[in-house]
Amino acid sequence: MLDGPLLADWLPVSLAALVFLIVAAGVAGWVDAVVGGGGLIQLPALVIAVPQDVSTPYILGTNKLSSFFGTLSASWVYLRSIRVQLNLLIPLVVGAFGGSAVGAALSRYVPRDVLTPVVLVAVVAVAVYTLLKPKMGLEHAPRHTGNIAVGWRSVAIGVAVGFYDGILGPGTGSFFVILLVAVLGFGFLQASVNAKIANLTTNLAALVVYGVHGEVILILGIAMALANMAGGFIGARMATRNGNGFVRIVFLVVLSLLVVKLAWDTVVQFTAP
Repeated sequence: MLDGPLLADWLPVSLAALVFLIVAAGVAGWVDAVVGGGGLIQLPALVIAVPQDVSTPYILGTNKLSSFFGTLSASWVYLRSIRVQLNLLIPLVVGAFGGSAVGAALSRYVPRDVLTPVVLVAVVAVAVYTLLKPKMGLEHAPRHTGNIAVGWRSVAIGVAVGFYDGILGPGTGSFFVILLVAVLGFGFLQASVNAKIANLTTNLAALVVYGVHGEVILILGIAMALANMAGGFIGARMATRNGNGFVRIVFLVVLSLLVVKLAWDTVVQFTAP
């Protein structure tokens, strides 16, 4: 926790912690808008800055409130500049919502010490695959055009990544992006648009659950949401202006951060007494 007197009962952080969290939310919004993975920044920041006597659901709920509005801001920018295919987007969103719900329901029964190493291997494989295919995703060249061919693949991607988001979560946006690029032949930029909207759906589902139980630090969440929206707006505009090459570079950087985080989590869980 960042030291200092708490601002109020309804805002249980110090002024220094509040500034730190607002900056972290802005950076996370930028990263999320470009390629996904902002949770790698924002959630650890909340864990560091919020007092330890605040229960975990309040931290997760506050994180989802900020992320939802940041993703909403980025999605709005993208949709103004880039057309989406409804025959892809609708099944992707439906699959993501269903997969996320099932993953969240099963998360309490699946040991995290099993999941984290598996995801680490998957992320390393994705990074290597992307590096070995330098031209992948630089051009938007969809491989499938029929409604059925696109639809079932989109549902499968939505269910798989939504399930992962519900059961574990880190790097969800990045998994959406790489599967849309690798499976459907999308450019990184076009994949990011659809990934944003699908991620918006999973965030909303989780936010509703936390909100119903009142597990959100509302004032802190709103302050972070404003910063996340600003970061998302800037990131989405930069992505649309700079194109697929720029998004690919950010994608690889985010994957590298995700590898480091998951590797650290794996080491900690197997060496902890």
